Amino acid sequence: MELSISSEPPSSNLARNIVNASEEPNEWQEWEDWKWQLKNRITTLEELKTLIALSPSEEEGIKRSKGRLAMAITPYFFSLIDKTNPNCPIRKQAIPRIEEFSISTHDMVDPCGEDNHSPVPGLVHRYPDRALLLVTDACAMYCRYCTRRRMVGEELPPMSIERFDEAYKYIKSKRGIRDILISGGDPLMLKTEHLEYYIKKLRSISHIDIIRLGTRVPVTLPMRIDKELVEMLKKYHPIYISIHFSHPREITEDVKEACGMLADSGIPLGSQTVLLKGINDKPSVMKRLMQELLRIRVRPYYIYQCDMVTGTGHFRTPVSVGINIIEKLRGHTSGYAVPTFVVDAPGGGGKIPVGPTYLISQAKDKVTLRNYQGNIFEYFENGSGG
Repeated sequence: MELSISSEPPSSNLARNIVNASEEPNEWQEWEDWKWQLKNRITTLEELKTLIALSPSEEEGIKRSKGRLAMAITPYFFSLIDKTNPNCPIRKQAIPRIEEFSISTHDMVDPCGEDNHSPVPGLVHRYPDRALLLVTDACAMYCRYCTRRRMVGEELPPMSIERFDEAYKYIKSKRGIRDILISGGDPLMLKTEHLEYYIKKLRSISHIDIIRLGTRVPVTLPMRIDKELVEMLKKYHPIYISIHFSHPREITEDVKEACGMLADSGIPLGSQTVLLKGINDKPSVMKRLMQELLRIRVRPYYIYQCDMVTGTGHFRTPVSVGINIIEKLRGHTSGYAVPTFVVDAPGGGGKIPVGPTYLISQAKDKVTLRNYQGNIFEYFENGSGG
């Protein structure tokens, strides 16, 4: 079987459909076709200039973004952009800027050390009981802060059968592996039957308990979540899906419907959010995002400190910003709405949880704690009472 990204229908007039998609029924049909969305992604400076007035930083950034992580924006995701505001949080994620080419001495090509923990091509085995399978380098839209920009974006064919077989044999030989995360790129960019090939083979391994999918497609291409895909996934429970959300404006009716289909099929949904300067680094914005996620049945899971990946310095905040956000969430909203803030240790040390300090001191049989209001309490262990 030849593996490939899904076939696409004939092109339509991009600008006309973005502006007038709601006016004609046939245009709505095109708009709701995820293959049409992929075919009509905005990929060139010339296209984008017909749709929006670009800032000098954006125009120069687009000119210099070639090859890996070149610009590609679905018409759907572009429709969420504030076309009059260069600081729009959706716009800053999608459109390259010249700041990407300002390189710091601390920037890293592979900040999570994945390449050093890759026993066979396309597989990362860093934690004892779980492994990461990278099945494609393609995404519906290329986020400008991507941690895998060293390998994502050229849209080469997905992982071949031969390469997958190498990974499959390795996983099967390591009985300690019980959890597989399928990522990329974005695995939901694959044809449904091709994604099923990988999942079915993995599910045949007796010691694999759960299979997870890491994706941003429900946010950038929600029409991809269709009946065919959902019915396929249901066959291989337990399946979990981690969805990458960045801002409350991403939670549209289309996204709500896509997540609803997945949740209704029995798939637990979690969110992963990268902390990004000027996009979601205010506690009020992050609180609203976490609460909106719960409304669409997505459990906030992680907030990531932005990795030290080359060209993302303009997105990175101090770690203290993330700690402050957790401080403003804990006790001020539902516990379900409080994710874990983590730093993925540079060089491959794994995720390290970081948060406010609630344990003030420890002594024999006693700990001193503070709550979210700053009040101090003593807890006596072993019933000693002091």
